[in-house]
Amino acid sequence: MEKNIGSVDKVVRILVGLVLIALVFVGPQTAWGWIGVPFIAIALFGWCPLYRVLGVSTCKKC
Repeated sequence: MEKNIGSVDKVVRILVGLVLIALVFVGPQTAWGWIGVPFIAIALFGWCPLYRVLGVSTCKKC
């Protein structure tokens, strides 16, 4: 798996993931907030399968 996510993209994905997970405990308290888990996992791995399919890369060093 070749990395295709840059540092800014990682930070944004982690923040969005944390906000979505926080919705499970605060706010509407629905299970939809668990969608944030894949956001965080993809950011930690540095590889996005959708970016691969679309041929997009935000990683400058790759």
